[in-house]
Amino acid sequence: MVFKYHPKPITILEFIMQKLLFSDADTVRARALFLGEKLDLKLLEQSEFLAKEPLMVSAGQNGCAVLFEYGAIAMFALEPIEEASFLTHVNSLVVDPFAIPETEEVILKLTPTSIGHADNGTLFLQDFSVECLQIVADILAKSVVLAQYESGTAGVFERVEPVAQGLRLSTKKERWGKDLLQQLGTTLSIQHKIVGRVEIIDKPEVLWDAPELDRLYLRLEDEYEIRERHTTLERKLQLISTTAETVLGLLQHNSSLRVEWYVVTLIVIEIMLSLFDLFLQVS
Repeated sequence: MVFKYHPKPITILEFIMQKLLFSDADTVRARALFLGEKLDLKLLEQSEFLAKEPLMVSAGQNGCAVLFEYGAIAMFALEPIEEASFLTHVNSLVVDPFAIPETEEVILKLTPTSIGHADNGTLFLQDFSVECLQIVADILAKSVVLAQYESGTAGVFERVEPVAQGLRLSTKKERWGKDLLQQLGTTLSIQHKIVGRVEIIDKPEVLWDAPELDRLYLRLEDEYEIRERHTTLERKLQLISTTAETVLGLLQHNSSLRVEWYVVTLIVIEIMLSLFDLFLQVS
């Protein structure tokens, strides 16, 4: 993959131009994708980059991209053919890629007012600085991750709901146990990813160096309902976990009762055999 970078120390003018990207444009297309379970960014450790945490690299003729280790990327100012070429090279970094990646697209537009406001697929920003684009990339990446897991959780719900409904009729279907264990594993995996790996509700590291962008981040977080969607997802996952654990508990209880009946039956048989043997001896 070819990333553009300066092979020698940059001048002050070049630094300013680098920090304020797309200086000759007032609108920029941005697109985020959730490509897979993880991006192996160690392969880029020796490459030059525009910024780090999150990692930003040059891409295409005049664009750039932000890559997140948890499997999402956000691309800015790339033409369709440039985007396709960039994704082709990035695919080599993806661990466990998704068959159909979740995507989100937005147009970034410069404006002196309404900073961070989104309207009909357009997001208004004060400038196209590196830090500002990192903030936008963080929000877009979290949005596609949430969309992916919201869809996955809905599928788990559909599979668990019939089991919950079936409890009203019977708890003797052992086949439920394997299915529920699988769904419970899926649920725990999603919880681990959104809390541990993606850190959905945590602020990005870039805000430590650019605290003046905190207001922009909060506005974007509100516009994309990141916290609300995270809370809703957590509640659904908790409900799935509770349902699965309850049914598994009932199945285990039924299994224990069955074992107890087996033991009682064996004891009764042993007593009857003993009595029969005693009767033979007396006779």
